[in-house]
Amino acid sequence: MRFFERHDMIIGGGIILATIAVVLAIYFGARRILGTEPAESTQDLSASVLFRISALHGLVLALVFASEVVEYNSLEFESAIEVNAISDVYYDAARYGDDGQGIRPILQAYLETVISEEWLGLGDEGGLSSQAWTHWNAAYDFVLDLNPSSPRQVALRDNMIEKIHVIAVNRDLREYHAKTSLGLVFWIAAIVGVFLISVGYYSFPPKRDNLILLSVFATYTGLILFTIYAMSNPFSAPVALEPIFFMELLREIES
Repeated sequence: MRFFERHDMIIGGGIILATIAVVLAIYFGARRILGTEPAESTQDLSASVLFRISALHGLVLALVFASEVVEYNSLEFESAIEVNAISDVYYDAARYGDDGQGIRPILQAYLETVISEEWLGLGDEGGLSSQAWTHWNAAYDFVLDLNPSSPRQVALRDNMIEKIHVIAVNRDLREYHAKTSLGLVFWIAAIVGVFLISVGYYSFPPKRDNLILLSVFATYTGLILFTIYAMSNPFSAPVALEPIFFMELLREIES
């Protein structure tokens, strides 16, 4: 994972400051419209309603945040499985004998394409590289055309075919991660939640302690929203997942 860079921190700080400004603006706007001295019973009801809305709002953010973290970790795990499958095919080709050597440069070219072209394309366009698929097809055809002459070669060929299918499955999963994103419904629910909570505080006077607490609420909410946004696409900034496993295998092959 690529950590936040300076401009990412600036964007995150801007979102947090904007959230604070919006929350305070809604709070003061609600006091101007609804009145500055509500009855004590109104303040009690406001506190009760605020507690329930805040709980639901926090639950929505927590579930979405957890979902993004799980998807992020799933992509990392699936990448490790794919790289392991590539490695198995690469080294099984050496065990197969001279007839299996031709697949090794194909797999190396596949790794180079995924690293230099496909990964960036997934962040920009959300689609897999056609060139990477070409390399995959070439590797698959190569293995299918092998003519094993011993039980050892039969077992190696069968294993290579199985691993090539594993590569294809994980490629499809990678594209799925790139094309799925948070729906508009979530952002509407998150923004409406912030709005309702900010309005609900109108019954509390704008004392220093109350404004500090409002700012704390806005700061943390802005941070969570920025983090969810940052993790919604694991292939692009600000927290893009780097193809580390692919890079490590390519370095191992080149050495």
